[in-house]
Amino acid sequence: MSQLTHFNQAGEVHMIDVGDKKITHRTAVSEGYIEMQTATLNLIMAGQHKKGDVLGTARLAGIMASKKTADLIPLCHPLPLSYVDIKLTPEPEHNRVHCRTTVKTTGQTGVEMEALTATQVALLTIYDMCKAVDRGMVIQSVQLLEKEGGKSGHWQRAE
Repeated sequence: MSQLTHFNQAGEVHMIDVGDKKITHRTAVSEGYIEMQTATLNLIMAGQHKKGDVLGTARLAGIMASKKTADLIPLCHPLPLSYVDIKLTPEPEHNRVHCRTTVKTTGQTGVEMEALTATQVALLTIYDMCKAVDRGMVIQSVQLLEKEGGKSGHWQRAE
């Protein structure tokens, strides 16, 4: 296993220097789920939630969060994102909404944290909008699925 990069030789936390890294196209894909009661999911799918378009609001919140990742995660580099896509898919057979996020940039460091942050915030927004009718919702399985670009190249989660 390689060393943790956010610690210097004295064991102190520091932001790594990416200035000498090669500029490459970088992509990260993440996913997660929010489980809920059947009635809650039915409200979302029918577009009848009194707070409005739950999935549209969650999608926008996730996109906004991806752009604010460096403000939230102390050692993240601020990145100019070239693309953010958030797909929110109701899965009635599992009483949940699946979130799949793709983030892209051309730069010197990857966008894994931006993708994971977007997924988390999109799911949290669903929770926030629906908590009045279902406080027992569960956010789970938020994970990186794939990343491309940079020195380490392509990585994909094993099925």
